Amino acid sequence: MSTVQGHCDPAFAAVREVFEESFARGRELGAAVSVYAGDRLVVDLWGGVADWRTGREWLPDTPCVAFSCTKAVTATAALLLAERGAYDVDGPVADWWPEYGTHGKEGTTAAHLLSHQAGLPAFARPVTAEEAADPAAMAAELAGQTPEWTPGTSHGYHAVTYGWLAGEIVRRLSGRSVGEFVREEFAGDLDLWIGAPGDVIERAAKLTAGRRLAGGAEPDVRAGADDVAREAASFAAGESPLNRALENPATGKGGFNNPVVLRGGWPAAGMVTTPKGLAGLYRDLLAGRIVTPGTLREAIEPRVSGPDKVMMIDTAFGLGYMRPATAFSTPPQAAESAFGHTGAGGSIGLGDVDRGVGMAYIPNRMGGYLSGDLRAYHLVEAVYASLG
Repeated sequence: MSTVQGHCDPAFAAVREVFEESFARGRELGAAVSVYAGDRLVVDLWGGVADWRTGREWLPDTPCVAFSCTKAVTATAALLLAERGAYDVDGPVADWWPEYGTHGKEGTTAAHLLSHQAGLPAFARPVTAEEAADPAAMAAELAGQTPEWTPGTSHGYHAVTYGWLAGEIVRRLSGRSVGEFVREEFAGDLDLWIGAPGDVIERAAKLTAGRRLAGGAEPDVRAGADDVAREAASFAAGESPLNRALENPATGKGGFNNPVVLRGGWPAAGMVTTPKGLAGLYRDLLAGRIVTPGTLREAIEPRVSGPDKVMMIDTAFGLGYMRPATAFSTPPQAAESAFGHTGAGGSIGLGDVDRGVGMAYIPNRMGGYLSGDLRAYHLVEAVYASLG
């Protein structure tokens, strides 16, 4: 009997086949995937174990940390405020955040914050998970730093600091945290939290490290061998930009299972959601229910692309959304119209402005790389094959 449960439209049977195969080949512990075609939920599948220690099953409403899929949601909140005229995306950050305009950051624009061009990919001092629960303090920390490159001249992945840079747009100009703004403005009906309450944390899936596949087995990553080697070398170098970006703030005991982190609402990586909730957000984005179609089209126009100073592989970003590149690998049919964001554990949220499709996949067995998790890629590939 298959471990996979749920609904799948016959036209999207390929998605179910790929999802079941991933479990059959031992790549999953627990996971779920959801796809909307327009407003129709055509795929809603789940399976496996939510907590390996207790054997608790993954249920249709089991939420899970989605890591950097959070960034697209934070960016959406910032874009909604821009559309309302609260600030100028291409204007100076110091216009609405005066403390930021120091130490060579005077020319930084909001677009630089949203597209990983700010030059602040890591905190300059160690930060604890408890400190990271205070967005005003984290923003002040970053405002006092000197950028590692001249803002706007290069791009490099702001793995965690992104949340308190782009998130400060929301906090300053709405008076609410990112999590509060998102729930009150456009995600109130979705199982999606940036700053999860206790009952959500209690039933959330528990993350577990990915196993190393035996020699000759297919790796978990879509990227080419050279890209994997560069990323692996960056992980191996103790003080590399990537490690500095990923490992600070410290998550404490339990990593991203730590309730302090999940309650803290880290607006770059701390979202707890179900795939149906995240796919539902992309559904609403594509339908024009959050920002106008024109705003969305403008936001997904690439602002930067090419070698990333932090990840050491090719990335491409619009205003907060990833575009197809090594770090956001998609089938050829998606190259011009797909946008979204991947997450470190292997998760992905994706929308397609031409096809009207929103999808999300979230596992609790962590992938080994940041770039192009193969489990997610095969599911995305199956969605596009189903569309014809």
